[in-house]
Amino acid sequence: MKYDFLIAGAGLFGAVFAYEAAGRGKRCLVIDRRAHIAGNIYTEQIDGIHVHQYGAHIFHTSNAAIWRYICQFSEFNNYINAPIAIYKDELYNLPFNMNTFSKLWGVKTPAEARSIIEKQRAESGVTNPRNLEEQALFLAGRDIYEKLIKGYTEKQWGAQCKDLPAFIIKRLPLRFTYNNNYFNDRYQGIPIGGYTQIVGKLLSESDVRLNTDYRDFIKENPGIAPKTI
Repeated sequence: MKYDFLIAGAGLFGAVFAYEAAGRGKRCLVIDRRAHIAGNIYTEQIDGIHVHQYGAHIFHTSNAAIWRYICQFSEFNNYINAPIAIYKDELYNLPFNMNTFSKLWGVKTPAEARSIIEKQRAESGVTNPRNLEEQALFLAGRDIYEKLIKGYTEKQWGAQCKDLPAFIIKRLPLRFTYNNNYFNDRYQGIPIGGYTQIVGKLLSESDVRLNTDYRDFIKENPGIAPKTI
Protein backbone atom coordinates (compact mmCIF):
# COMPACT_ATOMS: atom_id res chain seq x y z
CA MET A 1 0.00 0.00 0.00
CA LYS A 2 1.38 3.40 -1.00
CA TYR A 3 1.00 6.63 0.92
CA ASP A 4 1.55 10.29 0.11
CA PHE A 5 3.41 10.87 3.37
CA LEU A 6 5.30 8.74 5.84
CA ILE A 7 5.32 10.56 9.17
CA ALA A 8 7.90 9.52 11.75
CA GLY A 9 6.52 10.26 15.19
CA ALA A 10 2.95 10.24 16.50
CA GLY A 11 3.44 13.27 18.71
CA LEU A 12 1.64 16.58 18.37
CA PHE A 13 3.60 17.81 15.33
CA GLY A 14 3.21 14.59 13.38
CA ALA A 15 -0.47 14.31 14.32
CA VAL A 16 -1.29 17.86 13.26
CA PHE A 17 0.52 17.37 9.96
CA ALA A 18 -1.37 14.13 9.35
CA TYR A 19 -4.69 15.79 10.17
CA GLU A 20 -4.08 18.69 7.81
CA ALA A 21 -2.78 16.43 5.04
CA ALA A 22 -5.74 14.05 5.37
CA GLY A 23 -8.07 17.02 5.15
CA ARG A 24 -6.52 17.78 1.78
CA GLY A 25 -7.08 14.27 0.50
CA LYS A 26 -3.60 12.92 1.23
CA ARG A 27 -2.96 9.43 2.56
CA CYS A 28 -0.65 9.30 5.57
CA LEU A 29 1.10 6.56 7.47
CA VAL A 30 2.27 7.56 10.94
CA ILE A 31 4.82 5.38 12.71
CA ASP A 32 6.22 5.61 16.21
CA ARG A 33 8.76 3.48 18.03
CA ARG A 34 6.82 3.82 21.27
CA ALA A 35 3.84 1.66 22.20
CA HIS A 36 1.48 4.65 22.27
CA ILE A 37 0.55 7.76 20.35
CA ALA A 38 0.96 11.36 21.57
CA GLY A 39 4.72 11.31 22.24
CA ASN A 40 5.76 13.23 25.33
CA ILE A 41 2.26 14.61 25.89
CA TYR A 42 0.87 11.10 26.30
CA THR A 43 -1.68 10.86 29.10
CA GLU A 44 -3.52 7.89 30.47
CA GLN A 45 -6.33 7.56 32.97
CA ILE A 46 -5.33 5.96 36.25
CA ASP A 47 -7.95 5.67 39.01
CA GLY A 48 -9.98 8.40 37.34
CA ILE A 49 -7.03 10.77 37.01
CA HIS A 50 -5.42 11.74 33.69
CA VAL A 51 -1.74 11.21 34.38
CA HIS A 52 0.89 12.95 32.23
CA GLN A 53 3.41 10.12 31.92
CA TYR A 54 6.29 12.34 30.79
CA GLY A 55 5.70 15.28 33.12
CA ALA A 56 2.96 17.87 33.23
CA HIS A 57 2.24 19.73 29.99
CA ILE A 58 0.36 23.01 30.09
CA PHE A 59 -0.88 24.31 26.76
CA HIS A 60 -0.24 28.02 26.45
CA THR A 61 -0.23 30.49 23.59
CA SER A 62 -0.97 34.13 22.83
CA ASN A 63 -2.03 33.29 19.29
CA ALA A 64 -5.81 33.29 19.07
CA ALA A 65 -5.82 31.22 15.88
CA ILE A 66 -3.76 28.46 17.51
CA TRP A 67 -6.05 28.47 20.53
CA ARG A 68 -9.16 28.17 18.34
CA TYR A 69 -7.51 25.35 16.42
CA ILE A 70 -6.64 23.19 19.43
CA CYS A 71 -10.04 23.83 21.02
CA GLN A 72 -11.65 22.01 18.08
CA PHE A 73 -10.47 18.78 19.64
CA SER A 74 -11.01 19.29 23.35
CA GLU A 75 -12.43 21.60 25.95
CA PHE A 76 -9.72 23.06 28.18
CA ASN A 77 -9.86 23.83 31.87
CA ASN A 78 -8.75 27.18 33.28
CA TYR A 79 -5.56 25.92 34.91
CA ILE A 80 -3.00 28.62 35.67
CA ASN A 81 0.51 27.50 36.60
CA ALA A 82 1.55 29.30 39.81
CA PRO A 83 4.38 27.27 41.39
CA ILE A 84 5.37 27.45 45.06
CA ALA A 85 8.90 26.90 46.36
CA ILE A 86 9.61 25.71 49.91
CA TYR A 87 12.78 26.79 51.68
CA LYS A 88 13.13 25.70 55.32
CA ASP A 89 9.34 25.67 55.80
CA GLU A 90 8.99 29.09 54.16
CA LEU A 91 6.79 29.40 51.05
CA TYR A 92 7.81 31.52 48.09
CA ASN A 93 6.05 32.21 44.81
CA LEU A 94 7.69 31.37 41.49
CA PRO A 95 8.64 32.78 39.08
CA PHE A 96 10.39 35.44 41.14
CA ASN A 97 7.95 38.33 41.48
CA MET A 98 6.84 40.98 43.95
CA ASN A 99 5.13 38.37 46.12
CA THR A 100 8.50 36.60 46.35
CA PHE A 101 10.41 39.79 47.09
CA SER A 102 7.87 40.96 49.65
CA LYS A 103 8.21 37.65 51.51
CA LEU A 104 12.01 37.80 51.33
CA TRP A 105 12.55 41.40 52.40
CA GLY A 106 9.23 42.92 53.51
CA VAL A 107 9.22 45.36 50.57
CA LYS A 108 6.09 46.68 48.87
CA THR A 109 7.21 48.42 45.69
CA PRO A 110 9.21 47.38 42.62
CA ALA A 111 11.68 50.19 43.32
CA GLU A 112 12.47 48.75 46.75
CA ALA A 113 12.95 45.27 45.34
CA ARG A 114 15.16 46.48 42.49
CA SER A 115 17.29 48.42 44.95
CA ILE A 116 17.97 45.36 47.11
CA ILE A 117 18.74 43.16 44.12
CA GLU A 118 21.14 45.69 42.63
CA LYS A 119 22.86 46.14 45.99
CA GLN A 120 23.37 42.39 46.41
CA ARG A 121 24.57 42.04 42.83
CA ALA A 122 27.19 44.71 43.44
CA GLU A 123 28.22 43.15 46.74
CA SER A 124 28.85 39.81 45.03
CA GLY A 125 31.71 41.38 43.11
CA VAL A 126 30.95 39.18 40.10
CA THR A 127 31.45 40.85 36.72
CA ASN A 128 32.39 37.90 34.52
CA PRO A 129 30.54 34.77 35.75
CA ARG A 130 32.62 31.61 35.46
CA ASN A 131 30.12 29.10 36.85
CA LEU A 132 26.44 28.76 37.70
CA GLU A 133 26.81 30.14 41.22
CA GLU A 134 28.51 33.29 40.00
CA GLN A 135 25.98 33.66 37.20
CA ALA A 136 23.08 33.49 39.67
CA LEU A 137 24.71 36.02 41.99
CA PHE A 138 25.38 38.27 39.02
CA LEU A 139 21.76 38.11 37.90
CA ALA A 140 19.79 38.10 41.13
CA GLY A 141 21.94 38.59 44.24
CA ARG A 142 22.69 36.34 47.19
CA ASP A 143 19.28 35.96 48.87
CA ILE A 144 17.50 34.69 45.78
CA TYR A 145 20.43 32.45 44.89
CA GLU A 146 20.82 30.84 48.30
CA LYS A 147 17.12 30.37 49.08
CA LEU A 148 15.55 29.69 45.70
CA ILE A 149 18.24 28.55 43.25
CA LYS A 150 21.10 26.75 44.96
CA GLY A 151 19.37 23.79 46.61
CA TYR A 152 17.00 23.03 43.74
CA THR A 153 19.74 23.31 41.12
CA GLU A 154 22.18 21.07 42.97
CA LYS A 155 19.47 18.46 43.53
CA GLN A 156 18.43 18.61 39.89
CA TRP A 157 21.95 18.30 38.47
CA GLY A 158 23.57 16.25 41.20
CA ALA A 159 26.51 18.65 41.38
CA GLN A 160 27.59 21.79 43.23
CA CYS A 161 26.61 25.06 41.59
CA LYS A 162 30.29 26.05 41.59
CA ASP A 163 30.99 23.05 39.37
CA LEU A 164 28.22 23.74 36.85
CA PRO A 165 28.67 25.97 33.78
CA ALA A 166 27.27 29.49 33.84
CA PHE A 167 25.30 29.10 30.62
CA ILE A 168 22.73 26.85 32.33
CA ILE A 169 21.03 30.00 33.64
CA LYS A 170 21.70 32.64 31.00
CA ARG A 171 18.86 34.65 32.49
CA LEU A 172 16.49 34.57 35.44
CA PRO A 173 12.91 35.84 35.18
CA LEU A 174 12.57 38.69 37.67
CA ARG A 175 9.05 40.10 37.50
CA PHE A 176 8.25 43.24 39.37
CA THR A 177 4.49 42.68 39.56
CA TYR A 178 2.22 40.83 42.01
CA ASN A 179 1.30 38.21 39.40
CA ASN A 180 2.04 34.56 40.17
CA ASN A 181 1.19 33.31 36.67
CA TYR A 182 4.20 31.37 35.37
CA PHE A 183 3.29 32.13 31.76
CA ASN A 184 2.45 35.46 30.19
CA ASP A 185 0.31 33.96 27.43
CA ARG A 186 -3.32 35.00 26.97
CA TYR A 187 -4.60 31.42 26.56
CA GLN A 188 -3.67 28.67 29.00
CA GLY A 189 -5.01 25.36 30.20
CA ILE A 190 -4.90 21.57 30.25
CA PRO A 191 -7.32 19.61 28.05
CA ILE A 192 -10.22 18.01 29.86
CA GLY A 193 -9.84 14.34 29.03
CA GLY A 194 -6.09 14.53 28.52
CA TYR A 195 -3.85 15.01 25.50
CA THR A 196 -4.02 11.47 24.16
CA GLN A 197 -7.61 11.84 23.03
CA ILE A 198 -6.68 15.02 21.14
CA VAL A 199 -3.94 13.21 19.24
CA GLY A 200 -6.29 10.30 18.62
CA LYS A 201 -8.74 12.65 16.89
CA LEU A 202 -5.94 14.22 14.85
CA LEU A 203 -4.85 10.77 13.65
CA SER A 204 -8.32 9.38 13.05
CA GLU A 205 -8.04 9.60 9.24
CA SER A 206 -4.50 8.22 9.03
CA ASP A 207 -2.97 4.77 9.42
CA VAL A 208 -0.82 4.36 12.53
CA ARG A 209 1.80 1.76 13.37
CA LEU A 210 3.29 1.70 16.86
CA ASN A 211 6.37 -0.14 18.16
CA THR A 212 7.91 0.68 14.78
CA ASP A 213 11.39 2.13 14.45
CA TYR A 214 11.80 4.44 11.46
CA ARG A 215 15.24 3.18 10.42
CA ASP A 216 14.18 -0.45 10.39
CA PHE A 217 10.86 0.30 8.74
CA ILE A 218 12.25 2.38 5.89
CA LYS A 219 14.83 -0.30 5.07
CA GLU A 220 12.07 -2.84 4.67
CA ASN A 221 9.69 -0.42 2.91
CA PRO A 222 11.85 1.99 0.89
CA GLY A 223 9.09 3.03 -1.50
CA ILE A 224 6.24 3.32 0.98
CA ALA A 225 5.81 7.08 0.37
CA PRO A 226 7.47 9.74 -1.81
CA LYS A 227 7.81 12.11 1.13
CA THR A 228 8.87 11.53 4.74
CA ILE A 229 8.11 13.98 7.53
